[in-house]
Amino acid sequence: MEATPPSSDPYKFLNITLNSDGSLTRHRDFPKLPPTEHSKDIPLNPNNKTFIRLFKPRNIPPPETKLPILVYFHGGGFILYSAASAPFHESCTKMADRLQTVILSVEYRLSPEHRLPAAYDDGVEAISWLRDQARNGGDRDTWLSDVDFSRCFVMGSSSGGNIVYSVALRVAETDLSPVKIRGLIMNQAFFGGVEPSDSESRLKDDRICPLTATHLLWSLCLPHGVDRDHVYSNPIKSSGAEEREKMGRFPSTLINGYGGDPLVDRQRDVAEMLKARGVHVETRFDQDGFHACELFDESKAKALYDTVEGFMKSCSMTAPSSNM
Repeated sequence: MEATPPSSDPYKFLNITLNSDGSLTRHRDFPKLPPTEHSKDIPLNPNNKTFIRLFKPRNIPPPETKLPILVYFHGGGFILYSAASAPFHESCTKMADRLQTVILSVEYRLSPEHRLPAAYDDGVEAISWLRDQARNGGDRDTWLSDVDFSRCFVMGSSSGGNIVYSVALRVAETDLSPVKIRGLIMNQAFFGGVEPSDSESRLKDDRICPLTATHLLWSLCLPHGVDRDHVYSNPIKSSGAEEREKMGRFPSTLINGYGGDPLVDRQRDVAEMLKARGVHVETRFDQDGFHACELFDESKAKALYDTVEGFMKSCSMTAPSSNM
């Protein structure tokens, strides 16, 4: 007897149950880790139960060194996981060391209890918090005393990559000074659409990201009454003049993806969309890899960190390419 394809029951595949009140029961999750000596949680919006998990390098930088800042949004299809989930906590710990940067990992609200744009709003609130910290020197968190607010980067993986894009749109015309966003990093960003892409059709029974599961994720996170061509999921098809104008204000952008990821064609299309608006876009598409592979494969994680490090250095050495 052939094995049942992973896409046959998306609720079972994702280990979730949709309750009658519209909430989810999440039956399996990664363990959540507490802060350590080199990380701590800072409340963002107590009413929304959001926070920022702040990471600093474990290896002490040279005296007088001003570290860059990386604002990070975790993955999970908008419905799963936390900034405290073990893979994301451990990844941020490694990135802080490897990139010699202070990382602000954002605990944003999850769908369907809080459908989009809730996660985007939380992302904007995190950027605004950072701006306020930069402006309030006397009341600044001590872990931010040795950072360079003019070298800020915003990174996200999977749904977090989608949040990076949407947050950038929302702050494109906001005065963030003295914070300067030098670059955006979208790692395997989660975008969608009603008509499947070639990679989605080819990999519809993918073991990590099957098409029926991604369709379910969008149904749980998009506003009620819209389809997958909504601008939150399909900006290529549904962006209007205002969104396109704001895209042109984006700083340098790195888009990373893998040939074995069903979402890879969407990521390529987003890269081309931004290039058409005059954004400096760097792409790295590795044919050997699958969705979220850097969480399970040390060599993929190292390659990703190497790419991000090179991108951050190149952005730091050139004049800012946007008004952010």
